[in-house]
Amino acid sequence: MSLYDHKAIGELGAQAAKWEADALRKALARFPERHPEFSTISGVPVDRIYTPLDVADADYARDLGFPGEYPFTRGVHATGHRGRLWTMRMFAGFGTAEETNRRFKYLLEQGQTGLSIAFDMPTLYGYDTDAPEAEGEFGLCGVACSSLADMQILLDGLPLDAITTSMTINSPAAIIWAMYIAAAEKRGIGRAQLGGTLQNDILKEYIAQKEFIFPPRPSMRLVTDTVEFAARQMPLWNPISVSGYHIREAGSTAAQELAFTLADGFEYVRWALARGLHIDEFAPRISFFFNAHNDFFEEIAKYRAARRIWAKEMRDAFHAQNPRSWMLRFHTQTAGVSLTAQQPLNNVARVALQALAAVLGGTQSLHTNSLDEALALPSEEAVTVALRTQQIIAHESGVANTVDPLGGSFFVEALTDEMERQARSYFRQIDERGGVLPAIEDGFFQREITDAAVRFQREVESGRRVIVGVSDFISGEQPPTPLLKMDADGYQRQVMRLNQVRRTRDNRAVNQRLAELARAARRDDVNLMPPLLEAVNEYATLQEMMDVLREAWGVYEEPVIL
Repeated sequence: MSLYDHKAIGELGAQAAKWEADALRKALARFPERHPEFSTISGVPVDRIYTPLDVADADYARDLGFPGEYPFTRGVHATGHRGRLWTMRMFAGFGTAEETNRRFKYLLEQGQTGLSIAFDMPTLYGYDTDAPEAEGEFGLCGVACSSLADMQILLDGLPLDAITTSMTINSPAAIIWAMYIAAAEKRGIGRAQLGGTLQNDILKEYIAQKEFIFPPRPSMRLVTDTVEFAARQMPLWNPISVSGYHIREAGSTAAQELAFTLADGFEYVRWALARGLHIDEFAPRISFFFNAHNDFFEEIAKYRAARRIWAKEMRDAFHAQNPRSWMLRFHTQTAGVSLTAQQPLNNVARVALQALAAVLGGTQSLHTNSLDEALALPSEEAVTVALRTQQIIAHESGVANTVDPLGGSFFVEALTDEMERQARSYFRQIDERGGVLPAIEDGFFQREITDAAVRFQREVESGRRVIVGVSDFISGEQPPTPLLKMDADGYQRQVMRLNQVRRTRDNRAVNQRLAELARAARRDDVNLMPPLLEAVNEYATLQEMMDVLREAWGVYEEPVIL
């Protein structure tokens, strides 16, 4: 179903040439353009004007389709946000479980519609709060969670059977998930009732964020265990959120974020298939997590291209039969790396534009960063403004009233095609290196991201890229920004609770469960979720379980990459 008649395209070409020779030439003589060339923030050239000539080969059914139908370029739901708004899922976590629980309850009172839990650095690396390796890091970038006791307090009074929860955790993801499941079950909420998402994307840790612990292959085994467990026992849970966000935060281009994220997603699919799962048994529960950066149209094109690529590959390469397996569903977070400590109120405008791009791109879930996050964890006032930004977009802007309002834009469609072209070029390069794991091990992803980050920094330093309030439009002294203050006694209370857990639990049972976990970790034919749940329910601590896995699998040291 070609969109354009070839004869009409030829006539339009002649008209465009006449426009350039006449109207454009005169305009340029009077008003020269600001730059000799324009490009997106990722370096994709941007033409002066876009017409049907730029999408002359477009086929509506093949390239766009209707919302809710293959290839899902225009969205995975037929009614878009007319039927249901995206989940407003503000990322939160700091200090003790009590403090974060209070913040969650406040956000729900303010209209947040989903939970998103940030864990502190010791938790992310699999250490208990009182471990020597954790000294000085308690609660600074998220909430501390050393045992089931902490998780029970963190979730106290929250309607886990009525809302979905996202947890940003990777190497220790299976253990933290087991704590969540156990805490819910102790409140009488069955695991089949629980809905939410586990980030659990270990591949992007080796590529970008670097919070890996175990070597890649046992790490992938652990991820596959969670996929299998969710497919068989937790039908409402997304066991992986394949995360491009951190790849972008590390300095990648939009096309690199798109390509590397989808390549990781395909790799998880291959491992689950190798485990013996059927593609339609698990693929509908794989979700994604993308960045919303500053280049408005490039971000929208990235999301549209992501849906189209995933749909094609799931149907044609992996032979999924269920249309739900073809649907790419994603959460979005506005770009933390774009926030500035200088003139922090400017961050409100940045976040609003980034959030608008995510909504117009068809996101299912959204976190908006707070204006003070370049300085500290968000204050209550700042996080409220961030949430209100989403609510204003949803209820006042009108952009949610129609599905894919930018669909058919010559510029957006041409940019969507370019995003797909660049992504497929990267897929070929990854395949030439033997796949995702070999490409990680030889440093391909890391070098590509580093090169992109250096190019962008040079553009900022040369003045080609302007960062308002930082590289230009610099003003004098700014009024102080109110910052979050955490409970100064929180660390001591946390350690006291941890010690009480160790004293009052059945330590003989704990040791037995840890021994069972150790035996299971050394076998490839055992899913680790059941022994982890057994250990968690006996109040084994996070580090005790992670140390068992460290002993079984070793700790990964990244090779020097030049």
